[in-house]
Amino acid sequence: MTEIQRPGALYQQVAAAIREAILSGEFTSDSLLPSEAQLMARYKVSRPTVRNAVAALRAEGLIDVRHGKGSFVRSDSQPALTIERRISRTSDGQFVMPNGDVWTEAEQPTTYRTRTTAATGRLLALDEEEALFGCDRLLTDPETGTRAMHRTLIPFEVTEGSPALAEEPGKTPAEVYRTLAQDGHKLWWSETVRAHMPLPDERSTLQLPDATPILHLSRVTHGVGDRPLILEEFRVGADRAELAYRITADKQTTRRRPA
Repeated sequence: MTEIQRPGALYQQVAAAIREAILSGEFTSDSLLPSEAQLMARYKVSRPTVRNAVAALRAEGLIDVRHGKGSFVRSDSQPALTIERRISRTSDGQFVMPNGDVWTEAEQPTTYRTRTTAATGRLLALDEEEALFGCDRLLTDPETGTRAMHRTLIPFEVTEGSPALAEEPGKTPAEVYRTLAQDGHKLWWSETVRAHMPLPDERSTLQLPDATPILHLSRVTHGVGDRPLILEEFRVGADRAELAYRITADKQTTRRRPA
């Protein structure tokens, strides 16, 4: 191949050429990238230039470095796990999540006291610095190795009306739903999904490759008068999981025209 002659820093030129080879299919998904020596010979550049180019492509998420194996083109295959985001209720009052039997707890849940932030307060319809019970869980899928972080936040004012929750705020979500239903709440849920780049602790806990965003789900459980009761936050690597939703049509109320 002829020597690269394009505007911009030399490593950016090499990165652009490798990027073109990946997007054109010359370097196929999940394949081992040519070695540094091969890339140096191909593009007629120095080792530091090749390393800077590969680092730039890692930052873009096109390349994944596997320790002891080399640099691989990031796979564009389907995520390893599909997570169904719906809730069912059995005839005996139990709440069931379709993926409930997928996850195992990698560590003992951690229960603690905390306070609302601007973000969590908005979702719970509370001011900042309102008292909460928190419970953090680290979950794994034994089949795929996918990791997820789950957090439950319960306002003190909710546990004041629920002795069972006040005594054990670290219940699983299904157990919390059942307790709230037994307290007289007719439950419904709202959920939002956003993506963001991980913080260092999130990246290490979820064992994410370079340049991998997180899917961050916020689910609010509502009760009597549509009051927000609890907030759940679920975080999982976007390279490992996709979300599936069952959508039904709500009944639309029609207004009668005056005679």
